[in-house]
Amino acid sequence: MDKGPFSVEWLAQSSRGGARELPGESRPEASPEGSPLLTPPSVPAESLREREAAERPGHGAGPAGAAPGRARTKFSAAQLRELERTFREQRYIGAGEKRRLAAVLNLSQSQIKTWFQNRRMKFKRQTQDAR
Repeated sequence: MDKGPFSVEWLAQSSRGGARELPGESRPEASPEGSPLLTPPSVPAESLREREAAERPGHGAGPAGAAPGRARTKFSAAQLRELERTFREQRYIGAGEKRRLAAVLNLSQSQIKTWFQNRRMKFKRQTQDAR
């Protein structure tokens, strides 16, 4: 069976830099300065991500007291009141409401999303403990 363009085998080869060209395409090997053009890395992307994550402070097998990469967000009392009020109305927040809350509370959408995820887990623990 021939490995057609964009088949699993073809994509696997392309991630290792060994993919064949598509019919009618040509890939230049080097730029005029003699440096290679952007070519797929010879190392799989997953291992690159793992290596980069391990090199970041606060991640990987570092000491327990290492400083985390991002400081914990301290929500103001007004932000918490609005987040809790919204959570009482709906436990799952939609994209539009997330954008609105982020703008009103001066937080990022990912902070809103994370707060709701954490609050749902807290709610789940509280309801399980009550049984």
